[in-house]
Amino acid sequence: MSDLVTVILAAGKGTRMKSSLPKVLHRVGGKPMLQHVLDAAKAAGTKRSIVVTGFGGETVREAIGEQAEFVTQEEQLGTGHAVLQTKPLLQDESGTIMVLCGDTPLLTGDLLKKLYGAHVEAGAKATVLTAILPDPAGYGRVIHMEDGSVEKIVEHKDATEEERKVREVNSGIYCFDAKDLFAALGEVGNDNAQGEYYLPDVLEILRKQGKKIWSVAAEDYEETLGINSRLQMAKAEKILRRRKNEELMAEGVTIMDPDSTFIDMDVKIGCDTVIYPFTWLEGDTVIGENCEIGPNVRLQNVTMGNNVMGQFTYAHDAVIDDGVILGQFVHIRPDTHLMEKVKIGNFVEVKNSNVGKGSKLPHLSYIGDCDMGANVNMGCGTITVNYDGKTKFRTKIGDDAFIGCNSNLVAPVTVEDNAYVGAGSTITRTVPADNLAVARAHQKNIAGWADKRK
Repeated sequence: MSDLVTVILAAGKGTRMKSSLPKVLHRVGGKPMLQHVLDAAKAAGTKRSIVVTGFGGETVREAIGEQAEFVTQEEQLGTGHAVLQTKPLLQDESGTIMVLCGDTPLLTGDLLKKLYGAHVEAGAKATVLTAILPDPAGYGRVIHMEDGSVEKIVEHKDATEEERKVREVNSGIYCFDAKDLFAALGEVGNDNAQGEYYLPDVLEILRKQGKKIWSVAAEDYEETLGINSRLQMAKAEKILRRRKNEELMAEGVTIMDPDSTFIDMDVKIGCDTVIYPFTWLEGDTVIGENCEIGPNVRLQNVTMGNNVMGQFTYAHDAVIDDGVILGQFVHIRPDTHLMEKVKIGNFVEVKNSNVGKGSKLPHLSYIGDCDMGANVNMGCGTITVNYDGKTKFRTKIGDDAFIGCNSNLVAPVTVEDNAYVGAGSTITRTVPADNLAVARAHQKNIAGWADKRK
């Protein structure tokens, strides 16, 4: 079993975000930044994750739930002080503690596995994850000994001209021997301009004790980038979207224009599905094989079968089975189940309804709180009148029923199997099987009315 424990620092407010929401809960790639970090830690094999909260701590705890343990940093007195708050939970650990930042959503499990593996293999007491930046200005430079171990990390403002030429920088992510970490944290001081206790000081303390300090460089520096502003968050979003699109295309999904296609990290799409431009696939959406989705489709938490076609559609929290066709300007609302080969035409809204196999809702209909059988034809402009101002009621329609154009089905009401409803009817009572129901006033023509109006 892995002896890896992760500590995730998530106490900061993120003042540059200018938000009442804790920075680590801002969403990129469809989920909070902190969730990305937790997912990477889990993929790396951690046995425990401890999140250090501060600003908005209760909100963070509610968002993450039982995925992690929590400690509170009442005052934000630096990264060293933050890690020290975990000592009551981790003082009996004898393995490796990996310290992560909650605002680094681009981290991957593979990178953290690499860091952990190198730390163990080197027999180091501390290992720092580094990155080679195109422009390292403002970052702490990592200075090495001849044997490759870390001599020191020097901040940009304190670096010599020669040290500033170094492009390898500290990412703020570390592995530590658990016992050595807490022993060294007890020696960290706050004699600096901010009066804070800094975690990198642990490296200097361990080095002075003659203990080995190692480093691992990320192959792609983008994976280590932290988020401190809305602009940086937008850049991270673009990187995550690019990664996801490339992953899906490698698995056999056609994405016509990746730059105008926005797919969340947890979305799953089957082979030979084609995604047209300006499509948003969000949340826990799952799409089957051989589908054609888009253009201008937004799906949130939708489970979709194979061979589905949809364009200009918004669907959320719904199930769509094999062979369904979704026409233009369609809204599929929560708790809807469209069964095999259902056809939804233009300007149709379906809410909290079960639509049976092969049924057709061609155009201009509202179907709410309805249980519809198979092979039903709903005429243009048909409405299920489900709300009396106080209570929602359900409409039941049997197999092979035919509902004429411009009809109102006033719930609670039932139209039984193979029944017909004449166009323009308002149905308030059960229509028995094989019956035709016509419910409209007799037509009356008034002679000469036009002349009188003039």
